[in-house]
Parts: sequence; structure tokens; C-alpha cells
Amino acid sequence: MRVLVAAVSHGSTISGIQRHALNMASCLLRAPEIDSVHLVIAPWQEQMVYASGLQLDARLILHVREMGRGSIARNTWYYSMLPQLARAIRADVVHFTYPMPVNSPAFCAPVVVTLHDLYPFEIPMNFGVPKFIFNRIVLRQCLQAADAIACVSEATKTMLHRFLPSVSTKALRVYNCVDPQPVADQVCSIEGWGSERFLLCVAQHRKNKNLRLLISTYKKLMDAQRIPADTQLLIVGVSGPETRDLRELIEHWGLDKRVHLRSGLTESQLQWCYRNCEALVAPSITEGFGLPVAEAMLAGCRVVCSEIPAHWEVGAGRCHFVPIDRQGEERLADAIAATLTEAKPRPIDLPELSSSALAREYLALYRRLTSSHAVVRGAAALPIAISERQSL
Repeated sequence: MRVLVAAVSHGSTISGIQRHALNMASCLLRAPEIDSVHLVIAPWQEQMVYASGLQLDARLILHVREMGRGSIARNTWYYSMLPQLARAIRADVVHFTYPMPVNSPAFCAPVVVTLHDLYPFEIPMNFGVPKFIFNRIVLRQCLQAADAIACVSEATKTMLHRFLPSVSTKALRVYNCVDPQPVADQVCSIEGWGSERFLLCVAQHRKNKNLRLLISTYKKLMDAQRIPADTQLLIVGVSGPETRDLRELIEHWGLDKRVHLRSGLTESQLQWCYRNCEALVAPSITEGFGLPVAEAMLAGCRVVCSEIPAHWEVGAGRCHFVPIDRQGEERLADAIAATLTEAKPRPIDLPELSSSALAREYLALYRRLTSSHAVVRGAAALPIAISERQSL
């Protein structure tokens, strides 16, 4: 079976979507039934792929396609050029790693799209006006045109049924792949960072990540001397619509030397952060999947996170959960202070998020689609019969 994995996106450094694409390709390469994985990226993503080590597998075929980096150029490429590539390599399945425009009649193979979240509907100010309108249009078109929708969590699947019930019959849950990583170097290799005691947050600078609350809570803890005076706050994530406001807030409160915004960390550097931080703090208002929470637990990290469905799905019984309400700052401060008095937990296993388990799920989905493709193509996509699994 030949699988074309479409992973072209704007970023050149690791983000949640980029990591999903690389992890998914790695999962597929574990299945001997997969003859080849054709990973298509843009030129600015090459270094990221080479750093992942994926290209060492002979069954991975990398396609680097020239295009403009802007949103319109990438959307146009997905709609007009990707079907040509799929035909040229005689793909059996085409898998979009996130929603982009799908020219369904032009494809000769079934199309799967990974759905990470419903942010354009759930929290439109993540994008601002009028961008969220465009994002809604693209998301709706993609999900209607795809043959199957792989939701990264039950939380995302529930949101899909709420906002776009007409396409939810095509949806199934396939978790993000989160495998335990090798023990990181004991010596920090992050430039300008040494042996500081720190709280960690891994989040893009968007509204749903609730970073303003995190920074204000950190200041509250420091002012009240509830955490050690040398504790710093490290926020790892790519810039976004909230970046300017966050920097202004940090400067206004005189926290320039204490709150650090970093991006572009390598996988080993990020793993070092998980293993050496005092605690991971994830105060998001909403998430499609709690990736930092899962990674932190695998690394043996204390975790304080918001009480939302996506976090419950991966961390129930193993994290300090905080209701994010009018008393959110006080509740979050209490949870962080309490967590730091506890011993660090042992790394845990999350077998349902492992690459071997997810490789089987992807393969089962692809087989169903390819076997029924002649019937489905040209008509409305049939609901996918799946056996539900228990949540983590």
C-alpha cells in the first residue's frame, strides 16, 4: 500500500501539527503492509524532517514541492497540484495531516484528513476577523470532501458532532502518536539557559492557550513568595496572534528576566525541559488533544492542567486539574504551589498512544477505505463502521 502524507504547512520549526505529521509517518513505517510512505513538504520544512531521522527508512520517499509560503499559495497548491502528485505516484490513500482544500473529483484514491480541533467555530478569536471566516469555509469544505475524518481525540470528535453534524458520520478517533523518548542529555543545550529552576508551558501564542492567565498566576505566586524566589517561567511555542500582548504584559510587570518565550527547540531540547522542569502547566481554555500533558507524563513530570475534556482524556487520575472559571488564577496558583511540594512521579506508559497501536488503526482505516473506494467515489461517503475503544 502506497500512502501519500500531505504535510505542507507554514512553519519551519516544530509545532503540534508538524509533530503530528512526522509521528504519523513514523507510525506508518512500522507497518510491514505499507510499501511506501510519500511525505510531501515545502522547502522550508526540509531541515525539520532531516532532524527527525525519518529519511533513514528506505520506504520513506520525500517530495519537496516549490510554492509560495503564504496562505493563498498553499491552499491553491493543495487544491490544484496535490491531486497530480497522487496520480503520479499511484497513491492508494492520500492523508491530509490537517484540513486544507480538497479537490475531491481530481483524486484517484480515498482522502483522509486529520482533524485536530474545531477552533474556527469554537474559539474564532484564535484567528481574528476576518480570518476565522476563511478558516471556517476551508474547514467545512475539506471535511465535506474527505472520505474519512480522523479525529485526534474524543473531545474533538464531540466538537465535530456539535458544530458540523452532517459530516460526523465519517469521523473516527485516532489519537496523536506519543511514544516515550530517549532520556535527554543531562546538560542543557538551550542557548542562554542554564541550571535555572523553572515552570514549563508548551503552547503556541493563541487565545485558547490562556497564557495571560499563566503569567498573571506566576506573578501572583512570586509576589506572595509561594514558590522559590529563583523559579522562572519558560513558555515554549511558536509565535501567534497573542505574542505582542504577551510581550507587553511581561514588560509591564517587569518580568523580562523571569518569563521567557522560546521557540524552535529541537526534540531533545524539549525532552530535556520536560525532565528538568519543576512542573508542566497547561491552563488552556480548550484543546483538541493534550499533547504536552501526555508528553510530560511519559517523561515523569508533575502536571497542572485545566479541567477540560481533552486533558481529562489523556491525564485522568494522573494530573492536578484546575477549573478555569472566575477564580481561575487563585485555583491555578494553589494547584501549582501544592504540586511543587510533591515528589516527582515516575514516567508512565500510554500504550494507546504508541506508534505500534496507531499503526494498526491507520492500516485498518486505509483498508476499509480502499476496499470500498469504488463504491464510495462518485457518491456520498459512507459512514465508517468502527469499534469504539475506551478513553484513556
